[in-house]
Amino acid sequence: MAERLVQGDAAPDFTLQDAAGNEVRLGDFRGRNTIVYFYPAASTPGCTKQACDFRDSLAALKAVGYEVLGVSPDPVKDLAKFVKEEELTFPLLSDEGHKVAEAYGAWGEKKNYGRTYEGLIRSTIVVDPEGKVALAQYNVRATGHVAKLRRDLKLDK
Repeated sequence: MAERLVQGDAAPDFTLQDAAGNEVRLGDFRGRNTIVYFYPAASTPGCTKQACDFRDSLAALKAVGYEVLGVSPDPVKDLAKFVKEEELTFPLLSDEGHKVAEAYGAWGEKKNYGRTYEGLIRSTIVVDPEGKVALAQYNVRATGHVAKLRRDLKLDK
């Protein structure tokens, strides 16, 4: 299993394709707080709930200086369909080879219904303006995650 990131670590840089096939680099977000969240699969119930929660919270997050990037092992065409169906307003990035998820400690052993397998671990990493990890959360729940993240970041006063 990949080593998990902790506060203060340098966030691994990456370049991935978004739902429109454009390259997006983490470095493009330098100077801003960036929430990088990893989710297992587009258009599944939990991932849809989480993505829509980020979509519905995006204006409030941007108002306090946060950008949002969603990363999954889905191919670009599946991301494009997900973005269109759910009217998502932030970049979803394709990590088909799961190299970025591995670098972030978001790929590893999972258990489901008694079966053990390798897969994406629902995780959220907040990267500060200098490119360092400000917060790392692993095995997060899809439902209520944005509200918990806001509390953990002390954005709700």
